[in-house]
Amino acid sequence: MRHGRNGTIRVALAGLGVVTALALGGCESTYGTTGMATGTTQMGGAPKDGEVRLAAEYRTWPQFLTGIDKEQIKQVRDIYINPVGARTMAGKAFPNGTMMVMELYKAKEKADGSLEMSSDGKLVKGDLAKVFIMAKGEGWGQGIPDPLKNGAWIYSAAGPGGKPLMEDFSKCRACHAPLAQKDFVHRYDEYFEKRRGG
Repeated sequence: MRHGRNGTIRVALAGLGVVTALALGGCESTYGTTGMATGTTQMGGAPKDGEVRLAAEYRTWPQFLTGIDKEQIKQVRDIYINPVGARTMAGKAFPNGTMMVMELYKAKEKADGSLEMSSDGKLVKGDLAKVFIMAKGEGWGQGIPDPLKNGAWIYSAAGPGGKPLMEDFSKCRACHAPLAQKDFVHRYDEYFEKRRGG
């Protein structure tokens, strides 16, 4: 981060490639969609849960994990990680600038209501229901009650067309909070095991 002449703080988040509209103290700023996303906020403001926008190009990013079956809730999940995060070494925390996008697909159902299965015993993807975004930046996520703090991670959601959705992000935080030793990231070990095997 560097300070501008007018006392604002300019935040540079290399590799995020996101559009973030912030409404902080009446000041609105926008992060661009290029490889270097920049914007200005007043008094050191940082984006909050719900304020990070979906990167249009996220499906070109490395895959974190795909084809995650959630049979009990009739979902299939695919997770992507941006190049900043994908450079992380096993055993390390993800750096500021990391962004993950998790797609939630409805599992296809048969006429009798049972779940359709592929030949390899996996659920079959139906329509994309929504996506969740997990992004990390310097000083982010600090205005959160201690039991729900997830380090510097914040969360957002979007519909299938990319339109922002307002969710109860405290549920995301509560789910990730026990994973402090894994930088609050579910399937951390599985991801790095897959990378070693690939």
